[in-house]
Amino acid sequence: MKKRAFVYRVSLCLLVFFLSFGCAQKENVEKASLPDNNRDRAVYKTEQIDGKETTYLTMDYARIERPASIEEFTRVSYLPPIQQYKTLSCWCFATTSFLEAEMARMGKEPVKLSEMYTVYWEFVEKARRFVREKGNSIFSGGSEPNAVIERMKVYGAVPATAYTGLLPGKTEHDHTALFEEMDKYLQTCKSNNFWNEEEILANIKKILNKHLGEPPQTVEVDGKAISPVDYLKNVLQLPLDDYVAVMSFTYLPFYTKGEFKVPDNWWHSQEYYNVPLDDYYQAILQAIKNGYSLVLSVDFTEPGNIPEANLGVIPDFDVPRDYINQDSRELRFFNSATTDDHGLHLVGYKETPKDTWFLVKDSWSTAYVGKVKGYFFYRDDYVKLKSLAFLVHKDAVRDLLARFKAN
Repeated sequence: MKKRAFVYRVSLCLLVFFLSFGCAQKENVEKASLPDNNRDRAVYKTEQIDGKETTYLTMDYARIERPASIEEFTRVSYLPPIQQYKTLSCWCFATTSFLEAEMARMGKEPVKLSEMYTVYWEFVEKARRFVREKGNSIFSGGSEPNAVIERMKVYGAVPATAYTGLLPGKTEHDHTALFEEMDKYLQTCKSNNFWNEEEILANIKKILNKHLGEPPQTVEVDGKAISPVDYLKNVLQLPLDDYVAVMSFTYLPFYTKGEFKVPDNWWHSQEYYNVPLDDYYQAILQAIKNGYSLVLSVDFTEPGNIPEANLGVIPDFDVPRDYINQDSRELRFFNSATTDDHGLHLVGYKETPKDTWFLVKDSWSTAYVGKVKGYFFYRDDYVKLKSLAFLVHKDAVRDLLARFKAN
């Protein structure tokens, strides 16, 4: 009888506990069902993408208060958005746009520059490294913003009217066949252990000329023919040595320079200034508020990146905004939940009592799905968690760079 009474009392206590727990859970569910807490609900969508039915995870964004037009932003001067079409050259489109905006910031009339001229020579330099590294170097369509700076230092620049990279009759870029032909040729060289740099680069240029056209050796200015290098130096007068790249990762001590460890940094540049996340974000915000635009390297394959709404936010089901910090950022980079897959030109900002928004100019096709063509609106949480590095004029981050000199 005593044992039975004990079991009864224990059972009664457990029943009371679970009933209380259930009531608490019901209360939490009811609270979570309120409209304000339901705005970040995860949803699946199925669409035809590149001819295939694709299901992906996104979010219900209907209740997010967000900008509706670019006119709501305080903006720098820049040229209108253009599409990159079927290329992996976002890094070049974003950085070229940035350099055009830099002309305006310096009081010069901006010139629409040729992205494809830089892309042409980038492929040549990628092939050169592939040969010198005996095939142990990445050959792809991607790259980083500071690659544009490096190519221009050697090869100069030309106006878009001087080199479109489009063959007669073509109006949209498509590098699919171009890349396949170059890659197949280089892999054949590797299989045959053939490493004659002069001959290989000559053949790579032939392939590029076949698909893009041969780049000009001169451009005409005031009736005179000058080289692309002289055009950059004497006409554009862009201060290429004055641009710096900044990142925020714990794999490198803060306030030291080192490598941005992503595949698109194919030449393993170590010219990246590494700073804590708070300083990284504040540098972005202060730069654009002071009239300096920036190039962002970001992850845009995210549930909170929503083309139809021109929206980039971090859903609560990923990580609540208050929990975005150095560690949550690093975890996602370490486990490849965050990858470096896109380049954007940050051209404006908007501050509200609740949020800070950034206007980014985008060349990828998803930026032309929503009502505002060629742009995305990034909320501050998205920039903190999903932007990996940025390029900017050194004067915009003078105080930040001074801390490197002190260390």
